[in-house]
This record gives sequence, structure tokens and C-alpha cells, in this order.
Amino acid sequence: MTQVASRGAARQKRHTRIRLHLEGGPARPRLAVFRSLNHIYAQVIDDESGKTLAAASSLEKELRSGTGTKTQEAAAVGQLVASRAKTAGVERVVFDRAGYRYHGRVKSLAEAAREAGLDF
Repeated sequence: MTQVASRGAARQKRHTRIRLHLEGGPARPRLAVFRSLNHIYAQVIDDESGKTLAAASSLEKELRSGTGTKTQEAAAVGQLVASRAKTAGVERVVFDRAGYRYHGRVKSLAEAAREAGLDF
């Protein structure tokens, strides 16, 4: 059995496998999440046109001053990306967890985006 070289490569392989079945179009764009060691990023992407409709990250000025935990910062990013998506006219999205477990910061971001009005 072959082994993957690193955890990052294993996650990338899972992400590629997930993307075989997941695609965002104009009706339901894709809410993609990237989680680094210290920060979290979210984008609403229309895959047919290749355009990013809305984006948010924990590096932005209004979220940078927060002294909460990384999970609380992820929730704030989820609310921000949902509000930006709604101003861009997006109500329904497809959630792309990008090979990460639906747990912790990824789950917090998704639940906050749902509470802010995104449907997925």
C-alpha cells in the first residue's frame, strides 16, 4: 500500500477526491474553507466563471483585534463571509471543507455562516 508523504499531502488528496463530487455554479456557489495553523480563510466561489464572489479571513482589520480563541475567530469569519455573500446576492451555497474534518474551527465557521443566513 502506498503512503502519502505528509499530512498536507494527505489533506490535498482528500480535497481532490471531495472536489470530484462537489461543484459550485451560479445558482449554488461553493463556500471553500482553508485552515492554516493560526488563521482561517473562507471564499464563496462560482466555479463555472472562476470568480470569487465573497471572501473573508481572520487576517482582516476588523477581526484582527479579537482576543478570542481560534474557534471564536472562525465563527466571526463565518458571519462576515455570509454577510458579504448576501450582499453579493448569494443565498445558497455548497460547503467545501477542503479535506479537513467537520470539527472545531471548520464546524464553527459553517455554523456561524448558517446562522447568518446562508443555506447549505
